[in-house]
Amino acid sequence: MTKVAIVGVSGYTGLELLKIVLTHPKFELVYLGASGESGNISDIHPSLKGQCSLKVQKTDAKDISKVANLVFLALPHKASMGFAKELLDLGVKVVDLSADYRLKLETYEKYYCSHEDKEHLKDAVYGLPEMFKEEIKKTNLVANPGCYPTATILGLLPFLNYIDRSYPVMIDAKSGVSGAGKKCSSNTHYVTINENIFAYAPLTHRHTPEIKEKLGLEDIAFVPHLLPITRGMLVDSYLLLKEEIEPIEVLKEFYHDNNFVRIFENPVDIKSASGTNFCDIFAKVDGKKLYISTVIDNLLRGASSQAVVNANLMSRYDEDLGIPKMAYVP
Repeated sequence: MTKVAIVGVSGYTGLELLKIVLTHPKFELVYLGASGESGNISDIHPSLKGQCSLKVQKTDAKDISKVANLVFLALPHKASMGFAKELLDLGVKVVDLSADYRLKLETYEKYYCSHEDKEHLKDAVYGLPEMFKEEIKKTNLVANPGCYPTATILGLLPFLNYIDRSYPVMIDAKSGVSGAGKKCSSNTHYVTINENIFAYAPLTHRHTPEIKEKLGLEDIAFVPHLLPITRGMLVDSYLLLKEEIEPIEVLKEFYHDNNFVRIFENPVDIKSASGTNFCDIFAKVDGKKLYISTVIDNLLRGASSQAVVNANLMSRYDEDLGIPKMAYVP
């Protein structure tokens, strides 16, 4: 058994992590931490009443290192790196769900802030198993990808050798409101989002450099939108090809031995992937014009269940152990 701690349990991704870990056959949950809240977990998440008896503690790295082998950090960007550094120095494996270890140093500091843990940053492995499975197995620090980059990268990755790079890749992305986190803002206020849809940070969203860096694409136009739904994400990508191809065959060949990518021959929908770690992909061509549509659950494949897949690999378990596969349908 791997003894597991979750830090940042008060948020949505922390809750999803907790639900997966509680039923995981090889993980023993031994510690719950939150920066500003303590006490009964059911006081923070009433849905967990009677399901978990662990108390939420004010987080202390030394206390965690005495009881846990692996820690999930579901903390905000900038808050995570200092705590991760302390845990890693104490010999604890870390899966970090923030952006703090996802990017090269110069890119991170351009879009976020000065980095406090340059020593461990160079050793972090980007936690997209379809790209870095073998590296994830050997590391002590996984940088769990963002939800928009996860969906976008998985759609574009099989086509990198076919893209005509003299034209930009256009990405139209849409997410449920839970992707904005638990804290309410003017954009996520019920009166604003109900029966509404709108773009935010068009062409300037800070997930753009993550997509560019991991795919090696320079000319990307990324526009995210907020949907009036709780969870789910749909990313549509448009690009020009160097040659005509059969996109479904390319996808099937590329992902033929992958557990968590499903290829569809008709357009995909959000609800069929909701509640799962699956990434559903559809693609279609018109001559050299390629359309790719990708769907994930932003809280699961875009955060918590992908983090558990990474933890499975780090612990040398089967990657699909304890991972949710049944969608919230109807």
